[in-house]
Amino acid sequence: MCFGFLGIQFGFALQTADVSRIFQTLGASLEQIPALWVAAPITGLIVQPIIGHCSDRTWTRLGRRRPYFLGGALLATLALLWMPNAGTLWMAAVLLWLMDATFNVAMEPFRAFVADQLPARQRPQGYLLQSFFIGTGAVIASMLPWMLTQLGVSNVAPPGVIPDTVKYAFYAGGATLLGAVLWTVASTREYPAEQLRAFDPGHADETLPDLRGIWRNGSAWLFAGGTATLLVGRFQLRQEMYLLTITVAVYGLLLIGYELALKLRPALDRQRGLLGHVLGDLHMMPAAMRQLAWVQLFSWFAFFAMWIYATAAVAQVQYGATDAHSLPYNEAANWVGVLFGVYNGCAALAAFVIPWMVRRWGLRTSHLLNLWLGGMGLLAFLFIRDPRWLLLPMLGVGFAWASILSLPYAMLSDNLPAAKMGVYMGIFNFSIVIPQLVAASVLGELLKRCFHGEPVWALVTGGASLFVAGLCTLRVRLDDAGDRS
Repeated sequence: MCFGFLGIQFGFALQTADVSRIFQTLGASLEQIPALWVAAPITGLIVQPIIGHCSDRTWTRLGRRRPYFLGGALLATLALLWMPNAGTLWMAAVLLWLMDATFNVAMEPFRAFVADQLPARQRPQGYLLQSFFIGTGAVIASMLPWMLTQLGVSNVAPPGVIPDTVKYAFYAGGATLLGAVLWTVASTREYPAEQLRAFDPGHADETLPDLRGIWRNGSAWLFAGGTATLLVGRFQLRQEMYLLTITVAVYGLLLIGYELALKLRPALDRQRGLLGHVLGDLHMMPAAMRQLAWVQLFSWFAFFAMWIYATAAVAQVQYGATDAHSLPYNEAANWVGVLFGVYNGCAALAAFVIPWMVRRWGLRTSHLLNLWLGGMGLLAFLFIRDPRWLLLPMLGVGFAWASILSLPYAMLSDNLPAAKMGVYMGIFNFSIVIPQLVAASVLGELLKRCFHGEPVWALVTGGASLFVAGLCTLRVRLDDAGDRS
């Protein structure tokens, strides 16, 4: 059931470890990199709830979720094979968007798939097993350019040309992703929707939420987004920040527009389309989901900062290199791949330790401790000068990563109705996408105005963010069963 995640994460790990390197190879400046990454979270914001909603209402010969695994994997494979052959910066940016969109199509239903197939008492183990396969796939993918270098494959190339180590790694990623997802599709079965409702009598009621009056929320979001947009222009902040502020304003407009549509066509309150269902489910999300959203916001902000700036930070601080075409820079980039492999490998092993932590301290305290281990790991980049010693803080980052990929979903899944597991998992992914959008929008400005162009301070900011995320975990209210201690 979880094996397909090995392939999906293989692709994600190549994206996070090597796409910034590809951008710089094709001529992107350090300040441009966050803007080039913006397409990825915007894509997830749109794709995930749509795929979740549709997969809740799909039943084919392949089942409910598996058609989305398969379709997403086929398209993602094509994107991975094409990415290292991008000849221009704009083409690489388009391919990043395509990769992220197809990864999300394949990945989003996997979260709901585990919740569909397992009873509540087994879901923490199911999500931790996903973490194990995620870590295993990411270890190999992150270290692959370095391993290929050890085998004699060229790790340098003329200016504007992507090295062979990166090319062959992406080719291997495409084959692995497709093969792993095909294994899950071929070797699993799914319960029909009627049987899932029978398993979940407490959430059998599918009454549509009342959306009348949502214009008030819409007006608040529109005001906030409009004001922030004006401030970005007034203080001449980076243009990618407009994407964040305009997204907020557009959400407000959608709420106001749907309220007007309800008044003009009252039948919409009984027969809703995709937009009405998603807005209604978003408006009525469970309280635990709202509380966990703050934990996710600070957690994913931290990791996105690491993914964007780790290569540049290690190259500058530990290797003394800023030229993306120099040998020291490419050695640093390969070493970052090793570091990413170590934290993912640690995450795979942590999947066997975290259940013991949960039994001893409960879900919330365990998640807090793991996030703080990750925070200390990111702060250590500021003080370590020998790149080999960076392996040590990656252990803490690995525990945080394993916990982020499992415990919030275990806390959440018990509070969701089986009939809407997919759409709520998609909406919950807003709390992953929005912090990435925030990071892509503001980190470039922070680097310019506050960090004196030193990317290591972006990692320090990420470390502090993980400490805040841990504190937010204490606000999450779970029943006794949900806080398994």
